[in-house]
Amino acid sequence: MHIAVVGLSHRTAPVEVREKLSIPEELVEKSFNNLKNIDQILEVSILSTCNRLEIYSLVKDPKLGIEAIKSFLLEFSGLEEEILSPHLFNFVQEKAVSHVMRVSAGLDSLVLGEGQILSQVKKMVRLGQDHQTLGPILNRLLTQAVSTGKRVRSETNLGTGAVSISSAAVELAQLKLGQAHGRDQLMTLETEKVAVVGAGRMSRLLLQHLQSKGCCSLTLLNRTKKRAEDLSAAFPDIKIDCKLIDELDSCLSLSTLVFTSTAANEPIIDAEKLTKIDRKPLLRLIDIGVPRNISSDAKSVAGIESHDVDDLQEVVSRNQEARQKLALEAEGLIEEECRIFLEWWDSLAAVPTINCLRSGLESIRKEELQKALSRMGPDFSARERKVVEALSKGIINKILHTPVTKLRAPQSRNDRRDALDVIEKLFNLDVSSSLNKSKNS
Repeated sequence: MHIAVVGLSHRTAPVEVREKLSIPEELVEKSFNNLKNIDQILEVSILSTCNRLEIYSLVKDPKLGIEAIKSFLLEFSGLEEEILSPHLFNFVQEKAVSHVMRVSAGLDSLVLGEGQILSQVKKMVRLGQDHQTLGPILNRLLTQAVSTGKRVRSETNLGTGAVSISSAAVELAQLKLGQAHGRDQLMTLETEKVAVVGAGRMSRLLLQHLQSKGCCSLTLLNRTKKRAEDLSAAFPDIKIDCKLIDELDSCLSLSTLVFTSTAANEPIIDAEKLTKIDRKPLLRLIDIGVPRNISSDAKSVAGIESHDVDDLQEVVSRNQEARQKLALEAEGLIEEECRIFLEWWDSLAAVPTINCLRSGLESIRKEELQKALSRMGPDFSARERKVVEALSKGIINKILHTPVTKLRAPQSRNDRRDALDVIEKLFNLDVSSSLNKSKNS
């Protein structure tokens, strides 16, 4: 068995490729079922965010398992192999363990140390549990990855002052406004006519950051007005005009800055729409949705400045250097957590031998106990029989305690293998036969 991860992220693929592998809510169950039906996969779960799609799995054979997952991704995306494959990465065993720990800690994020990824890793654990695709190995790994993410944020300053995708989007708007005025600095948004399309979690974060950057009024559009009104109620200090998304054209004609973050699978704003409406001289569009809410052809329209999540790198890189020093502290914690997990994983190699040894001694115990009880005759009471049986079990457990503890203790793989060989030879254990019997039973 091998732990493997296959996927892509903002580091390996542009948004136009990533959006092809964004799994909408209605296809999550089907995706899990398809992965479960792959013979090579023993355990599996899916991490899907705006910046990454990663399949974590326990596979029988690493090469065959990875190829099977790649085939699933190719079929799901509808992309040709020569287009998708260059953007995919895969890690096995130690590297896969290290990767999920770094992802959960925010070290692999576009925004170094961002907190949202930890919630997304928690969701990956919950999805695997809900769809019953996690076994003891992946469940332990992913649960430990969540604990590692929490530990990194509590024991280092990496999470302090970290920007999120939403805050980076607001800062990008401020930076572009400043650059439009000939200054390479962030400017207040208090004079901008702002609109936010979507009323989900990302939009809530957008409103928080817009408020902190001087925005005192905006238009909030959503498919259902009730959800928009519920969100606006959480921000009494901002004058929010809630509208249905049907009024998008009217909103675009009156705004100078529009943020989009909806769950739409197709663009809701494109060049054709923008050319038909009467707009302000400059309309700045910032799309943090994946799949994209704004078509790439919007940039071709005069007076339109359009940005997507990949453009956030311009803002992120401005404060990344200082945060790299904090990341070094986190790396040490991650190495420790990886070592703990891998030591536990290595200790599993001893389980078949321990089980075979226990089974062999238990057979001897039962056989000798039966001989002893038969000699005692009918005068031996049921209570006395129980005492003698408990005594025999206690002796076996005492004999097993030290070798079992030693075999499971942290040690190099060679040392554990040598110890297992000694035990198997001394007690004449046929571990492979025992394993085959248990599989067939």
